[in-house]
Amino acid sequence: MMFQRLVECGDELKLCLENIAGRGEVIEVKDILARFSTDVISSCAFGIECNCLKNENAEFRQWGRKIFQPSIGQIIIGILSNTAPVVLDKLKLSTLDSDVSKYFRKMVQETVEYREMNNVKRNDFMQLLIQLKQKGSLDSEQGAEDRSDEEFSGTGETADGLSMNSLAAQAFVFFFAGFETSSTTMTFCLYELSVNPDIQERLRTEINTVLEKHDGKLSYEAVQEMSYLDKVVSETLRKYPPLSSLMRQCSKPYKIPETDIVLDKGTRVVIPVIGLHLDPKFYPEPDRFDPERFSEEEKQKRHHYVYLPFGEGPRICIGMRFGLMQTKVGLVSLLSKYQFSVSKKTPVPLMFDAKSFILAPAGGMWLQIENRRMK
Repeated sequence: MMFQRLVECGDELKLCLENIAGRGEVIEVKDILARFSTDVISSCAFGIECNCLKNENAEFRQWGRKIFQPSIGQIIIGILSNTAPVVLDKLKLSTLDSDVSKYFRKMVQETVEYREMNNVKRNDFMQLLIQLKQKGSLDSEQGAEDRSDEEFSGTGETADGLSMNSLAAQAFVFFFAGFETSSTTMTFCLYELSVNPDIQERLRTEINTVLEKHDGKLSYEAVQEMSYLDKVVSETLRKYPPLSSLMRQCSKPYKIPETDIVLDKGTRVVIPVIGLHLDPKFYPEPDRFDPERFSEEEKQKRHHYVYLPFGEGPRICIGMRFGLMQTKVGLVSLLSKYQFSVSKKTPVPLMFDAKSFILAPAGGMWLQIENRRMK
């Protein structure tokens, strides 16, 4: 089952930090969490065991880095894709590095061909895509555990059959959503929990209580019961959305309310996600980390579309559920055993990496890690 592999990766993450926590050392958590995310994605999406937690120079990790550390040329192309897409079409330029694109397509094609030739089946995201490719829909006779895989992988839909290019593209989006975005969300979350130890302790109490109820085992149902964890992750994504803005295109003419401005069909619109998330009109004291903003009562007070960490509507990120579950499993694995605090090397206030494709801390994230104190 895909979720069980997530839990196994979480256990490996705990083990990786065991000696460091025993000495109460200060560590750079962003890179470790990125390696954890790579292990999760490579296994759950592609069926590849790359062991990045043990080998930080694993090939899969190196190719993943290239996506989020673009060259100057790729940055310029990225800007053109939003401001002058016609130029890219004329010049036949792609926002994605051609070598990266070839690597992922080759890997997906080889994985699919091997599984089809050898009748290999695994409970992972790639198997769901292969099923869509072959049948155009997912089997209806699945157990509850397999359906939970669909729920957080975002593939619970039918299709007319996926071509190899479409299959590779879907796998890449899944990789993109779960690789760096989940690791940076966990990074920012641990930072806020270190700065706000009372919130960290309340979350740890919930984690321990729920795990005890489930005989110490982390299950899909156990994570779903952790309501405060959901609030903490949601508040982290509010303050630190992976993408600071979204680009959308009008599908029909639209008149902006209370103005005379009409956006024609085909007009490109930039949605300032971070501007919405930090607007005091929607979130009073927006710089304060307050998970209670996401209580059911508080959520009812504001418009649904002022919270857009994954986009919304038919173009919402297909890897959203998986990314959230990966983030939650990683946090539960860490906080059930360790506690985090600020150190002299912790950046306060935070500075962001201006060269990063997604919102990321400049210079990494240095936090002190210790074994949790038993009461």
